[in-house]
Amino acid sequence: MPIMEISIVPLGTESASVSGYVADAVKILKEQKGIKYELTPMATIIESDSVRKLLNIAGKMHRTVLKDKIKRVVTTIKIDDRKDKKLTAKGKIKSVQKRLRALNGGF
Repeated sequence: MPIMEISIVPLGTESASVSGYVADAVKILKEQKGIKYELTPMATIIESDSVRKLLNIAGKMHRTVLKDKIKRVVTTIKIDDRKDKKLTAKGKIKSVQKRLRALNGGF
């Protein structure tokens, strides 16, 4: 299962706050079927069954922010796609936590 990290930053906004634009982009995720997502302070993590679906979602989110008065948007995407075993965001975190416990004798 591929995982995508996406960050969408509108440029030239009237305010330093971009939370309204982020909320508009996250609304796109609520309309999608068969995905899981997690909003983080710096990006959104999205899990899907295909890279194609993730890229389609990224395009929709990008276009949603690039509207009205916004004339420029910078979208950064990272995709982790693993074929040898099931990949989930929670699984990746658990793997690191397990190694930390082994190194520190507890976490």
